[in-house]
Amino acid sequence: MSALPRRGAASIAVFAVSLLCGLAAAPAQAIAPTLPPPPLPDDRTGDHLTLVVHGAGAGRDGVRQLFCHPESGDHPDPAAACRVLDENTRWGQDTFAPVPPDSICTMIDGGPATAHVTGYWAGRPVDADFSRRDGCEIARWDRLVPFLPSTGS
Repeated sequence: MSALPRRGAASIAVFAVSLLCGLAAAPAQAIAPTLPPPPLPDDRTGDHLTLVVHGAGAGRDGVRQLFCHPESGDHPDPAAACRVLDENTRWGQDTFAPVPPDSICTMIDGGPATAHVTGYWAGRPVDADFSRRDGCEIARWDRLVPFLPSTGS
């Protein structure tokens, strides 16, 4: 009877050691991060904006796509558009933020041009409207020319 428990204990000990070795290896494999594949040249995962302009005039109205970093798309001047967006991007501030509601603005009419911008910029979603209905909105628009079209007003 004494030989059976030893053999059983030895078998259990071998099983326990193999089980522990297997468990010790499993978490390392399960925890190992899987990295995404490197981006391909055709991937469009960075800054991408869709610009819809109305009322700005012939050749300036329409829908345009802009990709930055690297620059491409059907925007009339992707390099200049990306440059002005980069110049107006500040850490902790929304590049496309609306005019604050308590702003005091001149009552100058800058014309009927409107724009709607959607997409992603600096890792954040964008959904912004632009107009030229007063001095503050005109300044906000002009700050982003040539991303937004020059209206000549």
